[in-house]
Amino acid sequence: MMKARVTVTLKNGVLDPQGKAIEGALGGLGFDSIAAVRQGKVFDVELAHTDAGAAKADLEQMCEKLLANTVIENFAIEIV
Repeated sequence: MMKARVTVTLKNGVLDPQGKAIEGALGGLGFDSIAAVRQGKVFDVELAHTDAGAAKADLEQMCEKLLANTVIENFAIEIV
C-alpha cells in the first residue's frame, strides 16, 4: 500500500475569482498583510502499489484524465 498527495493549482495568468474572494475576506477580517491568494485542490490517494514509479505513472494518468484540467491547471505528485 502506498500513499500519495496530489496538489492541483491554477496556472499563472489564469483568473482565480475564488482566490480573490478569499483574499478580500481575509482583508475584511483584519489580515492586512495579505498580498494575494490563489486557491487549489489537494487529493490524498492510497494506491495498491509497491513500486513508486508505477504509482507515479498511474497518478499522472489520473491527473491528466480527471483530477486536473491541464489546460488551466498544474499538478504536483508527492509519494508520502
